[in-house]
Amino acid sequence: MLKEFVPAHRPDDESLNAERKALEKRLGKDQLRIAAAKLPVMVIFEGWGAAGKGTVLSRVIKDIDPRFFKVKSFDKPTKEEKAYPFIRRYLLDIPENGKFTFFVPYMMEEVTDGAFSGRLDSAAFQQTIDEINTMERSLHDNGTLILKFFFQLGRKEQKKRIKRLEADKNTKWRVDRDDLDENKHYREFERLYDNYLSRTNQSYAPWVIVDAGEDEKWTELQVLRFITQGIDTALQNKGTAVPILQNRFALTPMPKLADVDLADKTLEASEYRKLLKKYQRELSDLQNRMHRKKIPVIIGYEGWDAAGKGGNIKRVTEALDPRGYTVHPIASPEPHEKNRHYLWRFVEKLPKAGDFAIFDRTWYGRVMVERLEGFCSENDWQRAYNEINEFEYSLNQWGAVIIKFWLQIDPDTQLARFKEREATPDKQWKITDEDWRNRDKWPQYETAVDEMIEKTSTAFAPWHILESCDKKYARVKALKIIVKALQDRLKA
Repeated sequence: MLKEFVPAHRPDDESLNAERKALEKRLGKDQLRIAAAKLPVMVIFEGWGAAGKGTVLSRVIKDIDPRFFKVKSFDKPTKEEKAYPFIRRYLLDIPENGKFTFFVPYMMEEVTDGAFSGRLDSAAFQQTIDEINTMERSLHDNGTLILKFFFQLGRKEQKKRIKRLEADKNTKWRVDRDDLDENKHYREFERLYDNYLSRTNQSYAPWVIVDAGEDEKWTELQVLRFITQGIDTALQNKGTAVPILQNRFALTPMPKLADVDLADKTLEASEYRKLLKKYQRELSDLQNRMHRKKIPVIIGYEGWDAAGKGGNIKRVTEALDPRGYTVHPIASPEPHEKNRHYLWRFVEKLPKAGDFAIFDRTWYGRVMVERLEGFCSENDWQRAYNEINEFEYSLNQWGAVIIKFWLQIDPDTQLARFKEREATPDKQWKITDEDWRNRDKWPQYETAVDEMIEKTSTAFAPWHILESCDKKYARVKALKIIVKALQDRLKA
């Protein structure tokens, strides 16, 4: 893309300044339009060192109310950040609905530096590109406007600007080793940048190359033109249904819930204690081995109300060192969570490499409660099956073991447990009006769960159905499945 780039015609100074000032004021008004439409806007500035990205950003945001935007800059990942998936830190700062986030820079620097240093070979580079494209498509499909700018600067002009910055004690700090290396190896970085731009130039998040070699006012005008045009187009298209992509992952055949045999799935107390001790001992040893190997483990629990998720989780965590796991009870999203992509609140809770994250309810609420209660559109939850498969695939590619449980009981067992909770003072907090409302929708939920399991049980993140009319049986079965999954991963 860079070699084919032809700079746009620069207007004369009078015309340039008139248009620039008009668009600055217009962008100040656009903040109210995007707030009213609840449109989240990501503006990404990438480009050569000393190309003026920071200066142009200061000009672009000067008429936007600070309450409507934030600016995020990324340095090289810290040791702590490297313990998480590559994409995590970049997702944590996505904008809320109705606000801007300006990224200066974003992901390109980390990826191209990895390719330049040899840390990312060609396969790892392409895997990262695929992950970026998938992330940006999912953000776009869920309503985010993504505007990406690359500030193009010639080698001679870059060198001149670097020298000018270094010569002034007040600006010398803005030049670092990376800028000098970039200019020294300009042709190699040009090839890397061109490769990155070409592979991440998608219809839902295209790149705009701006001429940063003239002056900052002209660069600013180019950026303002595309931001305001992008906002206009996004507002016109807001609410348009997004195509539902075909699943690209092999699925594991799973039974319908109605076909799950719950009879005789019981354990005598003595056998339960014996097996519980055996598998907890094995899991304790496996946790140490997973930690040494830096393999993350993600365990998700879903199931009917009163199916025994909490007690099942407790028997798992009894075997684990508490320093190496976190249990995340997932309730209804808070307002700031509702205002972002539905997976955002789960990305924050992902484990570090070598740790366990256990979710008491998961991102599958999108295709269950949000679907049935009308908290999202049909297009939203229909898309979510593929989006969730892609999300879990990226976690698998990172190295995580993913285990998903559905705790199955019958309506009579649920009713008996509801009544027991109501009659037991220490358990009354566990029963709510919402539980009874959900029970009234048992057939609708069963249909939704059947479809969820059918469409999201993949080889890398399979569903396991735990027959939980006898909680003892379900607890032992869960431990046995976890132990086997971890053993299989260590053998791989």
